[in-house]
Amino acid sequence: MAELDPKPDPRVLVGSSGNEDAAVVRFPAGRALVQTVDFLTPLVNDPWRFGQIAAANALSDVYAMGGEPLAAMNIVCFPAKTMDTTVLKDILRGGLDKIQEAGAILAGGHSVEDAEIKYGLAVSGVVEEGRIASNKGLAPGDRLLLTKPIGTGVLATALKGRFGDVAALEHEIFRWAGRLNKAAGAVIRDLGLKAATDVTGFGLAGHLLEMARASGMEAELWVDAVPLMEGVLDLAGMGMIPAGSFANKGFCTKAVDAAPGLDPLRLDLMFDAQTSGGMLLAVPERLLDQARAMLLEAGELAVEVGRILPAESGKGRLLLR
Repeated sequence: MAELDPKPDPRVLVGSSGNEDAAVVRFPAGRALVQTVDFLTPLVNDPWRFGQIAAANALSDVYAMGGEPLAAMNIVCFPAKTMDTTVLKDILRGGLDKIQEAGAILAGGHSVEDAEIKYGLAVSGVVEEGRIASNKGLAPGDRLLLTKPIGTGVLATALKGRFGDVAALEHEIFRWAGRLNKAAGAVIRDLGLKAATDVTGFGLAGHLLEMARASGMEAELWVDAVPLMEGVLDLAGMGMIPAGSFANKGFCTKAVDAAPGLDPLRLDLMFDAQTSGGMLLAVPERLLDQARAMLLEAGELAVEVGRILPAESGKGRLLLR
């Protein structure tokens, strides 16, 4: 496993080479600390791809606040007594590749013998005070930009059931879930955006409702404008929507107003539980063209999917239109 050791980095004051139980990393002056932790069970069959997806998923929480990942620690559960440890090696290699792509340091980690594979990261990042995005920052007139299509919940359900072209399903999941939200994080920082979220287990509609409630706003989501991953709509029509997505929809129902005539399948997909989904950015209208140009230049999607309205009741609601 020695070849998985990251190269020496001057930001690391005390690392793992001396078998320490903690790492010491130089902290940039004038910044605030943002910390997160996330891990998950395999979404795809290829262990290297799974490592990349799990790492990207954990790093996204830092990007969503306008932060930059500084250091990460592996969290591993693995059945070492019953499974070839080369699988673990490939998972960790995938995670390290994504950490290094983010410009962060792998500073250590912890592993546990477990019957089920689980992998993720505890991530520490830095963020400039005064340039922090949160769920509470929505303002009337903000436009909503989405940077990845949705559908990982549906595709992963089909993949686990070996329903359809398994290789194509895995490729489409990795194509999107393996991408960092680094460019979207840069847009938040450079334009000083006040509200953003990464789209994960609560689904696009669920996470947007969280923002609307925290900000006391009405969020209007344009269902037909939301991009879908390849094959998702057909698979949803064949019953591949996971139970967690229906649970999301049920939990949100009281605060959601859906216009009549919407495609019921697309409506359900707004609540599809995502893994390592895109970023949903709330952009003031005067900055919309600049934000879109920055994302497109970085090779990301920049799809306008809704807007923010004042809530007459003062209570956050989600309008599906």
